[in-house]
Amino acid sequence: MSSAVIQLLVLAGIAIFLILRLKSVLGTREGFEKPPVPMGEAPAANRPQFDVIEGGVDADIADHAPEGSPAAKALASMKMAEPAFNVGEFLHGARGAYEMILMAFENGELDSILPFLSRDVYDTLAEVVELREREGLTVQASFIGLRELSLVNASFDAATRDAEITVRFVGELTSVVRNREGEIVEGSPSEIKRQKDVWTFARQMGSDNPNWQLVATGE
Repeated sequence: MSSAVIQLLVLAGIAIFLILRLKSVLGTREGFEKPPVPMGEAPAANRPQFDVIEGGVDADIADHAPEGSPAAKALASMKMAEPAFNVGEFLHGARGAYEMILMAFENGELDSILPFLSRDVYDTLAEVVELREREGLTVQASFIGLRELSLVNASFDAATRDAEITVRFVGELTSVVRNREGEIVEGSPSEIKRQKDVWTFARQMGSDNPNWQLVATGE
């Protein structure tokens, strides 16, 4: 067996390992998808209407969590601890944070997002980035768009004022892994991959620091 074939097999093995590691860190990726449909608010006729009265239903919560559910109660407690908190605005920020964190990881620029990551999450992502660098692999990725975003769960500790919100993302991107010679060992610049993630963000309500941190990732 020639040395060129052996080298190709080694690079292929490294690429497979990185794919599996990426899945454990940042969810799953599927094959080619149709171009994303712009994500906007549902037509007014299809959205439930709520009367916003004192002691009544909070539409900002009801739009994202079932009324009376543990998540809805946790969100209500967050608002009591920090009246300026708004669920819709949080999810809007989470949308931007998803693209920023995902692309920083793909590009190996974790220092730029350090304030938005817990130490455990940072260490896990850094491990993958360092492995790519040791093996001479580089990633070229482009974020296409976000197809879906939904609030999965929420919890609040009244004693510590610590809040956690779990969000499901379905994004689309192109991603190519190249070796030192610039050869593609995984992915395609023209193939759009669907990326599915479930991320948990945490913050102490009422804190002077407005930033939520990514504390857990999954799928």
